[in-house]
Amino acid sequence: MLRTRNAMLLLSLPVLAACATTAPTAPVATKAAPTDTVRKTTALIPAEDLTKYRPTLAPAGAAPATGSVALPKPTAPAPAVQKAAAPVPTAAVTAQVEQRLRDQAFTNQNVKYTSGYRIRAYLGLERAQAMTIRRQVIGRYPDETDYLTFKQPVYRLYIGDYTTRLDAARGLARVRQFVPKAELEAMQVLLNKTP
Repeated sequence: MLRTRNAMLLLSLPVLAACATTAPTAPVATKAAPTDTVRKTTALIPAEDLTKYRPTLAPAGAAPATGSVALPKPTAPAPAVQKAAAPVPTAAVTAQVEQRLRDQAFTNQNVKYTSGYRIRAYLGLERAQAMTIRRQVIGRYPDETDYLTFKQPVYRLYIGDYTTRLDAARGLARVRQFVPKAELEAMQVLLNKTP
């Protein structure tokens, strides 16, 4: 056992000697940055004159209206800039446009449903409880529309036809005093309640 250890030490000496000769040397000082990469000062570059691109606030020769503040006149005249003439607006509606507007209005009158929100006030198995909640809500808010649906074995009570989420949230706040677990549900709602 002692012989094998000594043999190992003798064999490892050349490896240690090789490592010693390839040891890292002392750190080398870094070179200074070349002069062409140093940031140059911008004071030598003249500023670009942008006055020809700035809009004028008051048309030439226009008198200020009563009660308005008069703008100071520039001391040096601005260089003349060619502006494209704006098209003259007309209020004429041709017969073809008028007919299309009438057609669209007629189409809009026939739309009965839109995407919106209803309040689901009850979801359960008991019809009597759904009717009790319905009577409470309709008794307090008679203008609200209610929808009681039955898909075996579940009764669902929906309240209202709201086209915006804000209106639906307001309606939900009113109904929550009767039904704390009421929720909003997105669905198609009726637009025209009056025939």
